[in-house]
Amino acid sequence: MTPTRLIVFARRPVLGRVKSRLAATLGAERALEAYRRLLDAAIALAEASGADRLELRLADDGPSQDARGTPASPEAWELPAVLAARGWRIAPQSGADLGERMHEALSQALAVGERPVLIGSDCPSLSPSDIAAAFAALDRADAVFAPTEDGGYALVGLSRPTPTLFESMPWSTDEVAERTRQRAAEAGLRLEWLRTVWDVDVEPDLRRWETQGG
Repeated sequence: MTPTRLIVFARRPVLGRVKSRLAATLGAERALEAYRRLLDAAIALAEASGADRLELRLADDGPSQDARGTPASPEAWELPAVLAARGWRIAPQSGADLGERMHEALSQALAVGERPVLIGSDCPSLSPSDIAAAFAALDRADAVFAPTEDGGYALVGLSRPTPTLFESMPWSTDEVAERTRQRAAEAGLRLEWLRTVWDVDVEPDLRRWETQGG
């Protein structure tokens, strides 16, 4: 059976460099605390998913200082080593924009004969059953997505490289999911869409999660 790989895209938890939209209303310190909890939830989800292999892709090597010029906390640097000790693969994100970085990560897994699914670090409404459904969908589709209520998506998986789904997309807008559908139709690609989920971008999203026990 083809081994499965779950890839988590994340940033290091550094003050002033994560969840800028939360920080705009809550302040940088509370936004960092929320991001740490979200990242912990994403890691726990990955480890409960049943995927054969787990991978953390960091947006960059991380700054040595936070946004105020204070040295970044040791926690920001320790997480990759902690996960590596638990069997995770740790790698940097590589590419000019989000789409290129996602496709590159997924394509690398495909190239070594794996079935990859990728999630971000800010969607606590995803569940292990969503991950399982995504891997199963790749038996019959070129790509699988979990759309979000704000018009984007929180999960993507590929059964073969499909760069057209990731090129020149209006990332971080409410047009992403619809543009993806249009691209797939034009290219004759088979897509499968999972249930709609929600992510945490702004303060009301965080309150929603906290109300549900997050």
